[in-house]
Amino acid sequence: MTYQHRTVDGKAIALPVGKVLCIGQNYQDHIAEMQSKTAPQALFFIKPSTALCDFAPRFSLPQQQGEVHNETELAVLIGKPLKQADFTAVNEAIWGYSLALDLTLRDVQAELKKLGRPWEIAKGFDDACPIAGFVEKAALQHPQQTEFRLTVNGSLRQHGNTANMIRGITQLISEMSQHFTLLPGDIVLTGTPAGVGPLQSGDQLQLQLADIFTVNSKVN
Repeated sequence: MTYQHRTVDGKAIALPVGKVLCIGQNYQDHIAEMQSKTAPQALFFIKPSTALCDFAPRFSLPQQQGEVHNETELAVLIGKPLKQADFTAVNEAIWGYSLALDLTLRDVQAELKKLGRPWEIAKGFDDACPIAGFVEKAALQHPQQTEFRLTVNGSLRQHGNTANMIRGITQLISEMSQHFTLLPGDIVLTGTPAGVGPLQSGDQLQLQLADIFTVNSKVN
């Protein structure tokens, strides 16, 4: 099924489907669990539009490429072009918010890191970004103080709060726009908290964004 931006209640959003811009290492607890180090420069990378797929009612994992890990992130839908944008322009350009999984081929990524090579193939494969529907930005009154959760087979896997970001939403998007032009329909992923781990075929997943929405899915 071809991906199209939709609201959480299924209504089409009149924006094209663009790229997915991501930030790594934006929560200190995730940096610790990955035994990594905090760096002064932001770690940005991009997933192609072909990585996007609907989170619900189900999505598929790559086969025979090692472990595929969940990374639950607040997603931001961009509604206006941003280039070298200040904080005011960023806030005006945000259409709305959702939750997404930044799926990662962890074994592939580890091997590429060991070789000193870029690791796009571990992050940008087809259907590497299952995403729930969006809510308009007015629905999330305090986006920088928002809890979100991922439950796997009834057990809490990830529980984050955007207040714990190293770079806040507006700052990281402004920084991104110094390097990449963001276009209407692009999506920004804002980093994952601790709790990443392998997903398996048959897993039952639930994403919850504060008291705004809860969405269920199954892994094929």
